[in-house]
Amino acid sequence: MSSIVRRVLAPNPGPMTLDGTNSYVIAAPGSASVMVIDPGPNDDAHLAALASSGHVELILLTHHHADHADGIDALVARTGAPVRALDPALCRDAPPLVDGELIDAAGVRLRVLGTPGHTADSACFLLLGDTDAAVFTGDTVLGRGTSIIADPDGALGPYLRSLERLQALGPVRVLPGHGPELNDLAAVATAYLAHRADRLAEVRRALEQVGTDASVAAVTDLVYAGTDAAVRPAAEASVRAQLAYLRTMSD
Repeated sequence: MSSIVRRVLAPNPGPMTLDGTNSYVIAAPGSASVMVIDPGPNDDAHLAALASSGHVELILLTHHHADHADGIDALVARTGAPVRALDPALCRDAPPLVDGELIDAAGVRLRVLGTPGHTADSACFLLLGDTDAAVFTGDTVLGRGTSIIADPDGALGPYLRSLERLQALGPVRVLPGHGPELNDLAAVATAYLAHRADRLAEVRRALEQVGTDASVAAVTDLVYAGTDAAVRPAAEASVRAQLAYLRTMSD
């Protein structure tokens, strides 16, 4: 990672979580405290590793999904740290995050980026610095493969705008919620946007084939043919999001 960031991998690998959830411990060299981004699942050994990283000053969440947020209260019980997220329901003893605000903690500065799309409450965090600049992307951008749009909570229109916002940040490092670190956020966001455009074209062709009133399942059968059964619900969620987006485009 870097002298400022350390990844702690949660033991929850799977089709949707890749190698597991990446929790991050952040602190400037010599800092008396640390920040944690995404406690991950409620796993005792994982949370103990996070709690033992130093005095936890603040816990941040990229979004509400269980593989990122289920460990909140157990980590708060261990550390007494406040929790901040875009969703007020996830906060503990602290106000919700505000898009664009600066967070100063553990000797470092982060900028909050509201990036809805994967979920309505998705956020990224830009680590500021001349040499250590990076973006913690949660599930908005993954280290391997592409993210899903978790319809009905998530939506494709906001997701595309979020990708464009990340693209504009340039070639900074990507520290994703799952998978390995990547080197160039602008390049990854560009590839994600192209992938989404290709998927939308496939959905349009599927609708031409099976009719505009076709079921989500029927469109998924064509667009995501051969998809592993374990990720079929995610594929259907993405199709629902794409169909909803196409309806808004035609209104």
